[in-house]
Amino acid sequence: MNETEMSFLPIVDGEDKTSFLKNCIRKNYRHIRKWAKRTNTNCFRVYDREIKEYPFAIDYYDKRFCVHYFSYDRENSDVKDDLKEEILAVLKALFDVSFEDVYWKTRIKRKKTEQYEKQSVSKEFFNVLEYGVLFQVNLLDYLDTGLFLDHRETRKYVASLSKGKRLLNLFAYTCSFSVHAAINGAIFTKSVDMSNTYAAWGRRNFDINSLSFNNNAIVREDCLKFLDEEITSKIKYDIIVIDPPTISRSKKMDSIFDVQIDYISLITKSLKLLSKDGVIFFSTNLRKFKFDKTHFPSCTVMDVSNKTIPLDFHHLNIHSCWKITRN
Repeated sequence: MNETEMSFLPIVDGEDKTSFLKNCIRKNYRHIRKWAKRTNTNCFRVYDREIKEYPFAIDYYDKRFCVHYFSYDRENSDVKDDLKEEILAVLKALFDVSFEDVYWKTRIKRKKTEQYEKQSVSKEFFNVLEYGVLFQVNLLDYLDTGLFLDHRETRKYVASLSKGKRLLNLFAYTCSFSVHAAINGAIFTKSVDMSNTYAAWGRRNFDINSLSFNNNAIVREDCLKFLDEEITSKIKYDIIVIDPPTISRSKKMDSIFDVQIDYISLITKSLKLLSKDGVIFFSTNLRKFKFDKTHFPSCTVMDVSNKTIPLDFHHLNIHSCWKITRN
């Protein structure tokens, strides 16, 4: 392990009892820091809305912090100045960070047809480690950072099954599932996403891990259209990862994608690409999602959500995940 890998976690000490928030973050950090150093991981959650008065999630990305404010008021969604100053002071006291190393995101409930907009054009990318695998993140330009931390254990789970396998990653985003699989011995991966931005981001993630593109393809396409075309090719995959958005309305799509409606078509089509002993992992962040197993009578469907929620996430319904195999 090199010097950078050994020293990426600061030590938080002291017995300041003046702030419930400070004590909560200190406790959470102390709980996870030994695990993080042991697993060569330097991005994780240090606060997850445990205190009602602080409706935030705070993520640590290698000495930088991303603070997600969960607003339920669409008209007044900005963080109040006094609350913002309090959180900044707590992070400064605990981690000795500068205010420039704290990034803010506001999360509000969107209308069904509303899309997330790009927030900036800083192109401020930097690398973080997750189980020793490098990923580029950007805390300023987009609502999401490039790495969904709540799927850290899902990625590890899928990667553990990937040696010698062919993996298809649908709604690949920045290709994190594929990169983990490739590093863990997958002989081929194909990542599909509709966004040019995320496809390019995914290529950088492969590149910084010195992974060849000869057996790690990235396809920019609507996943539903891609499945129709791929089925005709008779190509088979041993592992298929399906982690779609809850709602998507893009100019590149013919209609609105709704995971509660479209999951049936997604899985049905994906089964036609699955090898005899293959497995599908389907996940969603829609908390009210209902999975109807009767649509897949020839399959065994197992809820594996409890295996995929990281120890630093205290809201256990952050996502749901199912493992689907043929009978």
